[in-house]
Amino acid sequence: MMEADYIVVGAGSAGCALSCRLSEDGRRSVLLLEAGGPDSEPDIHIPARFSNLFHTNLDWDYETLPQPGLNNRREYVPRGKVYGGTSSMNAMVYQRGHPADYDAWAAGGNEGWSYADVLPYFRRMQHQERGASEHHGVNGPINVTDPQDPNPLSLAFVEAALELGFPHNQDFNDGEQEGFGLYQITQKGGKRHSAAVGYLHPALERDNFTALPFAQVTKVVFDDRHCIGVEYQRDGEVKTALASKEVILCGGAINSPQLLLLSGLGPSEHLSEMDIPLVMDLPGVGQNLMDHMQVPVAYHCKEPVSLVAKDDPLQVKLYNEVKMGLLTSNLGESGGFLRLDPKSRSPELQYHFGPDWFIRHGFESPKGHGFTILAGLVATKSSGQLKLQSADPFAPPSIDFGCLSHDDDVRVLLHGVKLGRELAATDAFDRYRGEEFLPGADVLSDRALIHYIRDFATTIYHPACSCRMGSDPMSVLNDRLQVHGVSGLRVADASIMPFIVNANTNAPCMMIGEKAADLILNEG
Repeated sequence: MMEADYIVVGAGSAGCALSCRLSEDGRRSVLLLEAGGPDSEPDIHIPARFSNLFHTNLDWDYETLPQPGLNNRREYVPRGKVYGGTSSMNAMVYQRGHPADYDAWAAGGNEGWSYADVLPYFRRMQHQERGASEHHGVNGPINVTDPQDPNPLSLAFVEAALELGFPHNQDFNDGEQEGFGLYQITQKGGKRHSAAVGYLHPALERDNFTALPFAQVTKVVFDDRHCIGVEYQRDGEVKTALASKEVILCGGAINSPQLLLLSGLGPSEHLSEMDIPLVMDLPGVGQNLMDHMQVPVAYHCKEPVSLVAKDDPLQVKLYNEVKMGLLTSNLGESGGFLRLDPKSRSPELQYHFGPDWFIRHGFESPKGHGFTILAGLVATKSSGQLKLQSADPFAPPSIDFGCLSHDDDVRVLLHGVKLGRELAATDAFDRYRGEEFLPGADVLSDRALIHYIRDFATTIYHPACSCRMGSDPMSVLNDRLQVHGVSGLRVADASIMPFIVNANTNAPCMMIGEKAADLILNEG
C-alpha cells in the first residue's frame, strides 16, 4: 500500500501544475496517479500532428449523447489519457479568457478568483518569450511564444480582418481581448510545450514525488465523511493509496465528476439508481456541464501552401533539421475576438483560422489544399449534465453538453458564419480563395445556415463547469476548492469554473492548478 501526504488524481494541465508546486520545496510527499502513460509518443511533440492522436490509446475517446441542438448527432469528445492530459494533444493556443469573466466569478461569491487575484498565477506559470511585463512573466515552467513559422494563409486572415476595419490585437492576454491577430502558443523551439514538459518532467527528478502511470483511480475512500485515500487499478490489480493530508481530483470536467459519483458524492436519487452507497448528497455534481462550439467556413485553396502538405518529405526534413515549416503549425495560428452585444460582459465570438481543412474534427476533409475559418461560440449559455451509465468505473459516463439548446448561442454562430464569409471574400484572400466548400454557395438564408450550423458545429474541446465552486445548493465546492460536506478532498481542474471562460481553457486550467497549490500550502 502506497502512502503520501497528498494524492493528486490525473496528470493533466491542472494536475501537473498542482503536483509540481506541492512537491517543489521537498517538504511534502506527493503521489500522482495517471490512467494513461508517459508522453513518449513522438507525435505528441510535433505540433501539427496533434490530430493524429485522436481515437488512439492516448485519448479517452468519449462521445456525447445525441444532441437535439445538433440535429441529434453525437459529438466526439477527445480527452488526453497521457502525461500532460489534453495539453499533450491540444492546439496549444495560449489564452486566458477575458478579465471580466473572472471578476464575475468573484462577484458570484468566490473570494480570491477575480482577475487581479488570478493574474499572479498566470504570470508565475509563464515564460513569455517577449519578456516580462505587467501582464506577463518570465522564468516560469510553461514557454509561451509567437508562432515559429506562421503560414501565409494565417497572415492573410489577419490582413482580411484589418481590411474589414477590425482592430489589430498583438496581445490577447493583456486585458484587451477584442481584435484580430496571431495567437501566442505553448511551444518551445518548434515543439509542443505541454504541462508534462513544463511541470511534470522536472518534478519526476524529486525524491518526494512519485508518478504512477497506467493507474486508473476507481474510487475515493472515506472514513465516515473524511477522505483518507483512493482505490486504483494497475497491472490488473486493485490497490489502495492513503493520503495523510488530502486527495485532490484533477481529472477534468468529465473524469472528476464521474469519480465523485462513483465514490458516492452526487445527487442521491441518481446514486440510488446506480446502487452506489451515498456518502454526501451533492445534487450539483455533473450538472452545469459546458463547452464552446465552433462552425467551419471552408474553402478550396488555389495555392499549395496549406497543411495538407505537412507530411511531405521536404517538410519532414525541414522540421527535423531546423524546426521550421508546416509541422510547426498548431493549426489555429491566427484568430480574433468580437463583442456582438455592447452589453455583454466579454466577447461572445472567437475565431480560429486553420490553414487546412478542419471539418468535423478533421475527419471529413476533401482532396486538395484548403483553409477553414472556424467561427466559435465562447460566451456559452447552453449547458447540460454528466451522469453515470453504470457503476463500472471503466464504463464511459453519459455526457450531454446541451449543445446549442439556447437560442442566443445559435445567434452568435449565425453571425460568425456570415462574417466568416465576409472575411474570406476580402482582397487579402484573392490569391488563395477557391470555391467555397462549406457551407456551400447555395446555403444563403438564415434558415438554411442555421440548419447547416446544427449539422456541422462541433465542440472546441473545452469541457468545464461540472463541479462548480460556489455557495448555493447546486455548487459542489467552496472557493477554496474543497468539496462541500466532506473533508480531505478537493477538485482542481476546468470542472470548478462557475461558468466557462470565453477563450481556450488550457492556460486557465494550469492557473487553477497553481492557485490550488497555494490554497493548500497556505493552510499548512
